[in-house]
Amino acid sequence: MELINTIGRRKSAIARVYMSDGKGQITVNDRDYKEYFPDKQLHYVIEQPLNLLEVKDKYDIKVNLKGGGIKGQAEALRLAITRALIKVNPENKSSLKAEGFVTRDPRVVERKKPGRPKARKRFQFSKR
Repeated sequence: MELINTIGRRKSAIARVYMSDGKGQITVNDRDYKEYFPDKQLHYVIEQPLNLLEVKDKYDIKVNLKGGGIKGQAEALRLAITRALIKVNPENKSSLKAEGFVTRDPRVVERKKPGRPKARKRFQFSKR
């Protein structure tokens, strides 16, 4: 298998994934993913598509992550891994879609409006 390249996004986080045959090593920004993401719950989120298809020890994954927070980055990485797995074998798409991994979460932060402190918050009203 040649190198497979995909992108996943969530909020303002962007994950670029390069997947190739290997032993199941996941490297994020030149560090092991368990070191980059210290929380066990985020390890679970990242491994979800690999565990579903039972290919955790089959591919080496190299990731470039930037932007966003730690949770957004983990979910962007999950989407990128899912897209790479679909590129490897298009028959995987139905099982991944049933779990909801294929859909990109479109929710992003609402922009700040002029004359307001935040997107919807208003300054305190003073009658006199």
